Amino acid sequence: MRACTIRRTTRETDIELSLDLDGTGRFSGSSGIGFFDHMLEAFAVHSGFDLTLNMTGDLQVDCHHSIEDAGIVLGQAFSKVLGDKSSIARYGSFFIPMDETLAFCAVDISGRPFLVFDCAFTNQSVGAFDCCMTGEFFRALAFGAGMTLHLRVLYGENDHHRIEALFKAAAHALKEAVVPRDGGVLSSKGVL
Repeated sequence: MRACTIRRTTRETDIELSLDLDGTGRFSGSSGIGFFDHMLEAFAVHSGFDLTLNMTGDLQVDCHHSIEDAGIVLGQAFSKVLGDKSSIARYGSFFIPMDETLAFCAVDISGRPFLVFDCAFTNQSVGAFDCCMTGEFFRALAFGAGMTLHLRVLYGENDHHRIEALFKAAAHALKEAVVPRDGGVLSSKGVL
């Protein structure tokens, strides 16, 4: 079973997150940030992963610590579940159209964390979610999981659509990358 639960407590957040890569695409729990919960639900539905998040954060400050720390913990969960990263497809990529927006994600679960994030936003926030936290979430996810992640919005006008298309593209790309395969680590070197 490719599942785990991670607990992380700091002075800013208290997070318990469960991830099941072989789930049915369900999200339960709450971050305390409505739009972010909407994105996590979209991520779960489109990836087919089950995701449970129980957290409290210093939202009286702003949403930064909560969103970044959720990304760190989700990345740690991927790292724990995938272990030495053997016997998975390793790579995934996907385009998502959402009305006027087109977003793309490519991932390499390589053990080498890196983020390329190419998206500009028009507004400061969508609900209580600061748009700039989109890149921070994916950076925390990439570095927590040890994956190379490229995200780009090719075009689009609505920030809600831009962000949601990125989360859905990442979900589909990761779904492809974690597909089980025979043959050990997918690398000409034999190791990652």
